[in-house]
Amino acid sequence: MGDKITNEHCRDDPSIFMEDLLVAEAPPIGELEARRPFPPRMGPKGNLVYKLITTTDHKLIGIMYCVVCFIFFFVGGLMALLMRTELALPGLQFLSNEQFNQLFTMHGTVMLLFYATPIVFGFANLVLPLQIGAPDVAFPRLNAFSFWLFLFGALIAIAGFITPGGAADFGWTAYSPLTDAIHSPGAGGDLWIMGLAVGGLGTILGGVNMITTVVCMRAPGMTMFRMPIFTWNILVTSILVLLAFPLLTAALFGLAADRHLGAHVYDPANGGVLLWQHLFWFFGHPEVYIIALPFFGIVSEIFPVFSRKPIFGYTTLIYATLGIAALSVAVWAHHMYATGAVLLPFFSFMTFLIAVPTGIKFFNWIGTMWKGQLTFESPMLFSVGFLITFLLGGLSGVLLASPPLDFHVTDSYFVIAHFHYVLFGTIVFATYAGIYFWFPKMTGRLLDERLAKLHFWLTFIGFHTTFLVQHWLGDEGMPRRYADYLPTDGFTTLNVISTIGAFILGISTLPFVWNVFKSWRYGEPVVVDDPWGYGNSLEWATSCPPPRHNFTELPRIRSERPAFELHYPHMVERMRAEAHIGRSHGPSDGDVTRLDDEHVRT
Repeated sequence: MGDKITNEHCRDDPSIFMEDLLVAEAPPIGELEARRPFPPRMGPKGNLVYKLITTTDHKLIGIMYCVVCFIFFFVGGLMALLMRTELALPGLQFLSNEQFNQLFTMHGTVMLLFYATPIVFGFANLVLPLQIGAPDVAFPRLNAFSFWLFLFGALIAIAGFITPGGAADFGWTAYSPLTDAIHSPGAGGDLWIMGLAVGGLGTILGGVNMITTVVCMRAPGMTMFRMPIFTWNILVTSILVLLAFPLLTAALFGLAADRHLGAHVYDPANGGVLLWQHLFWFFGHPEVYIIALPFFGIVSEIFPVFSRKPIFGYTTLIYATLGIAALSVAVWAHHMYATGAVLLPFFSFMTFLIAVPTGIKFFNWIGTMWKGQLTFESPMLFSVGFLITFLLGGLSGVLLASPPLDFHVTDSYFVIAHFHYVLFGTIVFATYAGIYFWFPKMTGRLLDERLAKLHFWLTFIGFHTTFLVQHWLGDEGMPRRYADYLPTDGFTTLNVISTIGAFILGISTLPFVWNVFKSWRYGEPVVVDDPWGYGNSLEWATSCPPPRHNFTELPRIRSERPAFELHYPHMVERMRAEAHIGRSHGPSDGDVTRLDDEHVRT
């Protein structure tokens, strides 16, 4: 057989390898060497890059979305730290006014359109096909195309920083006439417009894909009212995307025509200034809910698992989501109270009204936790942090719905504080909750809980230190988007506190990044389908990580909790007998569950 056995010999005749193993001698003790368990290389060098570029696997695309979005999140956060440093003391001026304008423009753009919106599709790609029992999304190649459109659109917009005139500096809302060729002549504005148009096309295609996946690819037995809340929220969000983003794209093309073709779409002489505001906010307000509803869905998945209870008011949550989506397209002009050109009673009433379905969701989340066996692992901690922060943001939003109060604080730091409480509270806290929750499912490894708790408390303390005081700054009259203020204004103390909080918030990302890196490579392996123990939806009924097409076999789907029923079959009949609302007490002809079981598709 010879002294040296090659891989080719083993491949041709496996018995050679086994025979050699049987006669091999154990190495002497002195030759044994302890090595760190580095993960094995999965292929030749460069193979990973090729795989990332060519993949159509929804799970890998979802991970790519999340990684790229977090890179943009850190970039946007760095811009915020530069602005907070500038505002810490009056007269500091380590940034020029032009640089400050570029920073707040690109900070808002990056955070909203290159972090918050695409990470929705990151989570949707990771989880949605698993939750409905599908092998992949409906259009896998379109899915990959959507990701690359988003990435290159974002890079185009940010590339303005390397042009001679710098990046766009007219604010992320791009109010006319600041955006015309006279007031913003540089290439940065053009790159901003084209980047948003390209990235927006990727978002639209992603929305089409998610709607088609939910409508056409649900597993047998997965009716609409058995889908998880997260899947419902992604479906509603995708419909809102199809309503809002084409309008933004059209408005941006009108802006490009004004700048380069001599059009007068947004000419102040013919009312174009208000036309832009109407078009932008008709996109902008549904956009707020496009980036809120999926995160409502994430915490709706987390609360039942760590409360050891079914979700309270499943159908009510769905109808509340539909109500929020319907009302979100009827409140856009509450951003325009101060223009004097909108019907104040109508938009004020509709803005108050949208608080009702949002409040219903709060009661459902609290009802889920009520008298549950609560445990506070990191996903639950971040979900509770979301609940507290979003509640405060929602309450300040009710104040802003009142025109007299809005006139007093519009375009001040009160609006910035409200906006960040709503959006940071929703997006960032729920994003972290979702990553800590689904990380074991996607990677097969557990995150470090001690680092996660450190991360939570730094984030929570840093956020509230930064933005709580900005309510008072706004009430005292500090305008937003100003690069400096006078010592006699009396804003210095609160600005110093806010800047300290911002740096705590920046530092809070370090334990998160280290935790993800360390756990991905060396974390404790997950050996069960459901590491949390009480998962409800179908992603907890397959391995960690799932196989290429997600499932080797599907459990029977007889309710909105198929994975729980698979893992705890002895509890199913008892729980159905107790949850008698809408059903008969006994297995009679009216027993909906029994009839569903008889007619379930196989």
